[in-house]
Amino acid sequence: MNRLHEKYYQTIRKELKKELNLTNIMMVPRLEKIVLNSGVGEATQNIKILDGVMEQIATITGQKPALRRAKKSIAAFRLRAGMPVGASVTMRGKRMYEFLDRLISVVIPRVKDFRGLNPDSFDGRGNYSMSIKDQLVFPEIDYNKVEQTKGMSITFVTSAETNEMGRALLKRLGMPFR
Repeated sequence: MNRLHEKYYQTIRKELKKELNLTNIMMVPRLEKIVLNSGVGEATQNIKILDGVMEQIATITGQKPALRRAKKSIAAFRLRAGMPVGASVTMRGKRMYEFLDRLISVVIPRVKDFRGLNPDSFDGRGNYSMSIKDQLVFPEIDYNKVEQTKGMSITFVTSAETNEMGRALLKRLGMPFR
């Protein structure tokens, strides 16, 4: 079991139960999944960019990303329905906690001019979204193989009912909020 996962089950759950005044330990919010998504709009002109992004996401997460296709045709963007436009990965269980541990302890400190994550990026149901502008902050990425820097969005889906519960959970897990 991952050290962050162990910490959650041994200490964080009990602390959150007390902090949130919950009656049952099963009511304590937990992390359900982490979704990493990268949109590649330039893939309509050059498909090789998308191949590179998919390879990099696979290296970062340890699992193969799913190809995302356009749902509608948009003539102004030279986009047809069904064209590949992005890649995404959904992580659960052991991989999710390993990724979160690496993100908090290694990746976020490497972000240039980092002053803390925005505490207002919750969606109203306890889920948190953040974005990274450059995939080179991940130590797994080889600088020489990167043709073009790409950003990605990371969504933390929790079982929390409110933003306050989700914020308390992520703060206890080690997310550096402002």
